Amino acid sequence: MAIAGPDDALSDDAMDNYTHPNPPPLTLPPPELANLDEIASLMRTVIATPQGRDSLSKLVITEDYIRKLVPLVSVAEDLESLDDLHHLCNIMKMLVLLNDTQIIEHVVNDDVVMGVVGALEYDPDFPTHKANHRRYLKDRSKYKEVVPIEDPAITKKIHATWRLLYLKDVVLARILDDPTFSVLNSLIFFNQVDIVSHLQGNTDFLEKLFYIIDDPGARHSRQKDAVAFIQNCCAIAKNLQAPGRQTLYTNFIQNGLLRIINFALLNHDSAIRVAGTDILVAMIDHDASMVRAYIFRSIQDGKRPLTDTLIELLLIESDLGVKAQAADAIKVLLEPQPPAPVNVDQATRSNGDFLSKIRGNPPPNPQIDSFIQNFYDNSANKLFKPLKDLEKRQSLAGLTFQEVSLFHHLIEILMFLIRYHLFRSKIFIFSEGLPARIAQLLVCPQKHLKLTALKFFRSCIALQDDYYIQQMTRNFLFEPILNILYDTMPRDNLLNSVCLELFEFVKRENVKPVIIHLVENYREKLQEIGYVDTFETLILRYDQFQGYIPEDPTLYSQGQEGTPSRSNVNGNQRWQGVKEMDAAEEAYFNTSDDEDELANKKTTAKRQPVINGTSPLARSLVDYPDDEEETMDAHARVLERKPIERMNAQAVDENATSGASTSPSSSAPPPERMSEKRRREEADEEDELGKLSTSKRRSSSVSSTSSGMSMGSHSSNVLRRKKPFMSNGKESASSSDKIKITLSAKASTGGDAKRD
Repeated sequence: MAIAGPDDALSDDAMDNYTHPNPPPLTLPPPELANLDEIASLMRTVIATPQGRDSLSKLVITEDYIRKLVPLVSVAEDLESLDDLHHLCNIMKMLVLLNDTQIIEHVVNDDVVMGVVGALEYDPDFPTHKANHRRYLKDRSKYKEVVPIEDPAITKKIHATWRLLYLKDVVLARILDDPTFSVLNSLIFFNQVDIVSHLQGNTDFLEKLFYIIDDPGARHSRQKDAVAFIQNCCAIAKNLQAPGRQTLYTNFIQNGLLRIINFALLNHDSAIRVAGTDILVAMIDHDASMVRAYIFRSIQDGKRPLTDTLIELLLIESDLGVKAQAADAIKVLLEPQPPAPVNVDQATRSNGDFLSKIRGNPPPNPQIDSFIQNFYDNSANKLFKPLKDLEKRQSLAGLTFQEVSLFHHLIEILMFLIRYHLFRSKIFIFSEGLPARIAQLLVCPQKHLKLTALKFFRSCIALQDDYYIQQMTRNFLFEPILNILYDTMPRDNLLNSVCLELFEFVKRENVKPVIIHLVENYREKLQEIGYVDTFETLILRYDQFQGYIPEDPTLYSQGQEGTPSRSNVNGNQRWQGVKEMDAAEEAYFNTSDDEDELANKKTTAKRQPVINGTSPLARSLVDYPDDEEETMDAHARVLERKPIERMNAQAVDENATSGASTSPSSSAPPPERMSEKRRREEADEEDELGKLSTSKRRSSSVSSTSSGMSMGSHSSNVLRRKKPFMSNGKESASSSDKIKITLSAKASTGGDAKRD
């Protein structure tokens, strides 16, 4: 069993005290070099619990403990006591990480901050290194007061905000936790809001600030500081709420902010140009319509518009970052204004025609239309002049990095224009011959510039506009794209993939003019590209357009004997269509079924003699039952069989006596054709009245059969009784014919039996 030392017992007692629901008041040893180790140990124990952190924060604030620790830094440095400096650094870290707002605000005060950052210079994690935070904070050149600020509270907040930013970004960057980071950001944000609110409401300060730019006698360094100050204000405004940001920009514009932007963009100092571009981008991000209104007013007043300044900056700027910002600003300013947001649900409930109205294009804004038209009339030619000058160059091998970047941004702007300005951009692009110049860039050595040019052509084809496709095919602009694909195949690089995707889109969307142009002009080259099936499909589509159906060699297996080859079918000739019918076939199909029936009846009456008073045709046919009669149960058929035999025997006697005097023409007509009978039966099934009459006919036939069984020998009377129960003449005739057929067949059988 180990025996605990005195230090362990002290630590356990301390923990018990400060984890108790009602801990005793916290006390710290006097701030002296000899007590630093004990102070650090006690603080480390106390901050382990939330109650201990609160108690320690209250103690540090009430006793002003940090201010008492600051002189010990200088004493320890004079004594070169590195251990004491490490203890002081740990103590300062724990105090800052308490996340108490009052402690952090106290730390950045003028009389405390140097001692705190001085202690933080000696980090025990890096014992052989020492930071220089105090030298950076003491450098007065960092404080540049462009216009004197008379309010000392605002000046103090500006200094405190700068120190908080330095603590967050440099001093405590490695050890910051999320709660402390949030506290620092909150303090910085509220200080910036107070500073900006004071400055935008101070009219005298703004007038003095903006007058520096217009003052011809002002030094260049002072003008540079003024632009940098406005840049910082715009950067702070990004974090403000929308009303505060709107107020700030409104006050700045009223005092000449856009005039300062023009001054900064055309300045020879690159730092001022960067600052001016940042200010412009911040304004456009806030409200582009406000900048457009200013440009439109300048055009009406005959002044140089801001767009021309941006174009000039894009063309001559060597800084790639500024060039990119200028290109983005041009695209945002040329973007058509989107419609105002509306509540669709509420508008739909109030007006049913609302949805049909908003589905179309929004109503044009005359001011924006005038601004865009002025751009195409006066500024577009200047912007795209470097692309037009490519026509004079024989080789693109000597392009500089700035020229490559410029061409990239110009093509990106062109793609933006063809998406948003469909009509105006179409006329301008092809009247200036820009697609041919962009196709010229497909042979430059810079691959990323080739990709940008391919992206432009892909955007044109994606529109599926007949005018774009016609211009591309007429100028043979697909040839350099095919050359890139042919040179890079079959490597799976980005250039090859982009070209394949372009032709795959043509195949998928079935762009007929492009397919015809490609196959008619580059068929041999397309056939050589066989590692993908895209071009084989394009050739097949072209052949189908021309009316030629190619043979499919995979339809029949060539390895099996006895299977006909595809090439031998129809003599290897093209299909000529359906051949014309001869006269006999045409007469057959033109003859109706009724005419065939009448012809058959006449032929039968002429050719078939009457044997024993009965037609041979009647004896050769079989009385097939109707579909309706098939539904009768088997029991009814058994009951009907014996009476019918008796009736057939009596009919034989009557036919034998009357057969000699009866002429062939008066014999029973031949039975009707099965097709005619089935058509009538299908028509009857669709008619409800026919169904009722059918049911009556069944009942009458069953009753007549029963009466025939009782009467015994008068079959002719049975036939006469059935007529009144029929619904129409056709059904009566068909029923009597069927019964006669049955009787005649049975009569012949009965007569033979009688003779036997």
